[in-house]
Amino acid sequence: MDTFRAHLKKFITINEEEYISILSFFEMLEVRKKQTLMFEGEICKYKYFVLEGCLRKFFLNEKGVEQTTEFAIENWWISDTFAFEKQIKTTFNIQSVEHSKILAITYQSQELLLQKHPVMERYFRIIYQTAYAAAEKRIRYLHEMSREELYVHFSTQYPWFIQRIPQYLIASFLGFTPEYLSEIRSKLRS
Repeated sequence: MDTFRAHLKKFITINEEEYISILSFFEMLEVRKKQTLMFEGEICKYKYFVLEGCLRKFFLNEKGVEQTTEFAIENWWISDTFAFEKQIKTTFNIQSVEHSKILAITYQSQELLLQKHPVMERYFRIIYQTAYAAAEKRIRYLHEMSREELYVHFSTQYPWFIQRIPQYLIASFLGFTPEYLSEIRSKLRS
């Protein structure tokens, strides 16, 4: 839990008593590799914070192929934010890529947390602003960069993903087939 405490302290000032109270609004979960935490068509009940491991968010496209839209590693959040905030059915799935330890919070618990600890409003605002800015950049990169440039940019910016995450999931995230990603990697090595 020291991971979460250290993470919070990067954005807000809280004492030990406040931290213990904040933590009480979360549920600690340990999930095995490839365990699905959220299924498309279900009400989005949780927002997840990764303490250890890696999660991914994906949907099935019209051809029935998984399209990964987001990864979350240590100190990152993941959810279907729109469905979570509106408490409606999600159009995504969330699955663990690795054996993971996570914190989960329900919408109701989050509302109570924000009432009891208004400083968490500031925390979540900063987190959402950062995530929104990253999403804007990703959309621009998808439109401006060639596929090869996109892979080079991703592997340079996030080398730890290349080492941790299976290539077929990286291909899915970048909008490639695994075979096309292999071609790009072979071309770059030669």
